[in-house]
Amino acid sequence: MVNTRKERKAANIKLKQPDRSGPSDKTLLELAQERSLFDMADARQRKLKKDAQLKTKQQGEDIDKEIGPETTVDRVMETILWSVSLAMMHFTLDVLVQHQYATDLSWPTVCTRGARALAVFLPLFYVLHPHASSPTLLPGLPGRFQDPLRQSIFFMTSVCSGCYLIHISNTYAYLAVMKQSPPLGCLWVWSVVELNLIPAMASFACAVAFMWFGGYTFK
Repeated sequence: MVNTRKERKAANIKLKQPDRSGPSDKTLLELAQERSLFDMADARQRKLKKDAQLKTKQQGEDIDKEIGPETTVDRVMETILWSVSLAMMHFTLDVLVQHQYATDLSWPTVCTRGARALAVFLPLFYVLHPHASSPTLLPGLPGRFQDPLRQSIFFMTSVCSGCYLIHISNTYAYLAVMKQSPPLGCLWVWSVVELNLIPAMASFACAVAFMWFGGYTFK
């Protein structure tokens, strides 16, 4: 097709200065300011932000409500598992000690002592063992001191139970050894397991030093 539109030449276009007098009517910006549209938009934005924060907070509370019971159940199940394991250790140590002294093994007595050990370990483990649902051991104590407090308790328990076990096995009669060795051994093992590496090694070093300087031996 042949383009029939004729283009005007640049020479035929008249030059003219632009109008610099400014708008004669109110601009959209001025109209918006008069009607406080910007303030209304800011208020709307703040309201939407506040609603979003409240929604997020409510969702977090709902999640906490859903997770809370599960965390408590996990804590109870963990307590039962560990306490049963410690009771089984008590049972095993009781049998081994009685065999060591060549005494007649009384299974009802051993089972009774194991059940008593389980009854003792259940509340101890539930309170002392660190868990997500129980970060606070001592109310009122700052959070940064909660774990050092637990470590201090387990460290002292480890040192005392280990040294005392060494002491009674070297000085006490066999009846006292048979009665006290199983619970002391369980406390010692549990405390060392709960400790971090450095405190655990330090507690073991204390027991070795106690045995060395006290002139004790393992029987």
